[in-house]
Amino acid sequence: MKVFVLLSRFPYPLEKGDKLRVFNQIKELSKYHDIVLCALSDEKVSKENYEVLKKYCTEIKIVRLYKINIYFNLLVKLFLSKQSLQVSYFYNKRAHKKIVHFINETNPNHIYCQLIRVTEYVKHLHIPKTLDYMDALARGMERRIEKAPFYLKPFLKIETTRLKRYEHDVFDSFDNLTIISEQDRDLIVHIKNDTIKIIPNGVDYTTFRYKEKDKKFDLIFTGNMGYPPNVDSACYLVKEIMPKVWNKNKNVKLAIVGANPDAKVLALKTTNVTITGWVDDISDYYASSKIFIAPMQLGTGLQNKLLEAMAMKLPCITSGLANNALGAEHNKNILIGDTPEHYAQHVVDLLENIELYNQISNNGHQFVKQNYTWEGTTAILNELITKE
Repeated sequence: MKVFVLLSRFPYPLEKGDKLRVFNQIKELSKYHDIVLCALSDEKVSKENYEVLKKYCTEIKIVRLYKINIYFNLLVKLFLSKQSLQVSYFYNKRAHKKIVHFINETNPNHIYCQLIRVTEYVKHLHIPKTLDYMDALARGMERRIEKAPFYLKPFLKIETTRLKRYEHDVFDSFDNLTIISEQDRDLIVHIKNDTIKIIPNGVDYTTFRYKEKDKKFDLIFTGNMGYPPNVDSACYLVKEIMPKVWNKNKNVKLAIVGANPDAKVLALKTTNVTITGWVDDISDYYASSKIFIAPMQLGTGLQNKLLEAMAMKLPCITSGLANNALGAEHNKNILIGDTPEHYAQHVVDLLENIELYNQISNNGHQFVKQNYTWEGTTAILNELITKE
């Protein structure tokens, strides 16, 4: 089969969750199908990144979106339309013509869209189509309202309403719908949301595997540090949790690792808190740390960072919100915190109790290997794409 993959971003480098998910799906699907990749991009794609995808795709087209047009479009849509800004950001009439022309030229058997951002381009085409919602964008936006500055709250409320409507309206334009977790599926507002197929993420076990390394850090938190839920978690970790940890052990060192650190994240740097920005090999930082902590208070979806840390045998501490998608068992293969005091106590317990440390790290490692592989999760997607 020829599968046309339509994306809102070029899927490399892997500094964002949506890129990580679809890159690995493309890798797996390319074993069975010809992959035609069409990616929007608001920046130039380097030759090196392009070459990485050429290994898995028979054809690649990058459709440029220019910032001046994007911002003008957003301004118009905000006041003169009820369309979601997530969708408006990535929509352009000229791009639409190019994408439809590319589809006609390549004549695919199936179209696979990641995220509702790109659905305007293909929703009316009479070709078998699959939409990966990935996660519940509207609910993620809604959770950001409470902690947003007062001047942003009205816009976030408007966008939440528009996203909910769009997630509902686009539902019936696709033959198959997928999402990352049961928790996210239940947050899509549609009477038939139970028909959305759950396709979790996996882990690249060749990259994220246990390796011996000197432990420079006691704790590590990873992710795209420009992404609001990660910014919020980093601030919560350093300002609310770490002072309680340092009250019991003033020498505990934390690494916050990830691309595009927001100014709020950069301001967290101290002698005991390292902010790295982008790193070439994040697995080295996992291996150099004793414990992984992700006190997620916002956002939706399955946290790749938890899968990676567990794969590398780090004992993990996270929130109930993040674990809802993961499905690990508290006190067996993960530790769950719901207050700064709880998080801090879990950190201290793991640092002081080697038996507990080994139990959580070994059980977590087994849990993720049994439940999260790219081969297994993409097989579900492949079954949807190939069904008659």
